[in-house]
Amino acid sequence: SFEALEMDELTKALIETVNFAAIKHRHQQRKDGHTPYINHPIVEDTDTTPEEIEEHFGSRVRAIVDEVTDDKRLPSEVRKRLQIEHAPHSSHEAKLVKLADKLYNLRDLSTTIPLGWNEQRVQAYFEWSEKVVHGLRGTNKPMEQALDQVFEARRALNDKIPKSK
Repeated sequence: SFEALEMDELTKALIETVNFAAIKHRHQQRKDGHTPYINHPIVEDTDTTPEEIEEHFGSRVRAIVDEVTDDKRLPSEVRKRLQIEHAPHSSHEAKLVKLADKLYNLRDLSTTIPLGWNEQRVQAYFEWSEKVVHGLRGTNKPMEQALDQVFEARRALNDKIPKSK
């Protein structure tokens, strides 16, 4: 497990993990269309199998990846509802991954609207994310506080936008 690793071993494991993810995601970009990414939904977004994750990183990492992987065969709205429902019951490690993912995505959305998105879709993502984060609370105070700042900034921005009648 990662807890038992010495600093040199942890650094080596981190480099190997980043390299593995970078290779798997090499032809993908973030939603802005030009920024490359390495991210947790490796099983969703690449040809990587859960067995391959276990082979490279062990059963504990596979279990975490399994927890945070959506079933792409389901409609988007069902996947979103399941994320809200499953959030409070996830392992501590999966909650950390979800919090970090939401924080990174929401910070991105605060500065750049993805290709093919409009303001309403961005707002809907913020509202849905806040429901997911609610179920993750009590996991990591600094990340939760950072997310609260992002949500507050979004609400302040919304308050400045004139409402159409």
